[in-house]
Amino acid sequence: MKTTETIDYSEAKQIIDRIVEKALHMKKAAVIAVADSHGELIAFARMDGAPISSIRIAANKAWTAARERKSTEDIGERVRHPEKGHDIAYYGDPKFVGWGGGIPVWRNGQVVGAVAVSGLSSSDDIVLATLGIELVAGKEKKGR
Repeated sequence: MKTTETIDYSEAKQIIDRIVEKALHMKKAAVIAVADSHGELIAFARMDGAPISSIRIAANKAWTAARERKSTEDIGERVRHPEKGHDIAYYGDPKFVGWGGGIPVWRNGQVVGAVAVSGLSSSDDIVLATLGIELVAGKEKKGR
């Protein structure tokens, strides 16, 4: 039987807390989703003032990044330029998205989850999601 490692709730909460702290420092409001290795939500936060439409987008970014084992930015680049990849319909599910801000979390050579941010510019979403990834990556380097 194959077992898969995944982000646990404690890590997911730390990721959200770190991203919320940085967003508040930036005086911005975002939606943050942390998913397991299958793309299913572990933890979620919508900051006061964040767009309601970003609720589903953040969840879908995390789902997409975990399922495809790629950043949503990379998927979007391939979708926008079919010579590099393929049409979004190729994925076969309307939950797949190609806006930047969803990033898979790797540990010991496998995807253990994903972090996604929505509600800001794509570049801000990516910066904030990357903070969460760095938190988990830092733990791996410390022997976790």
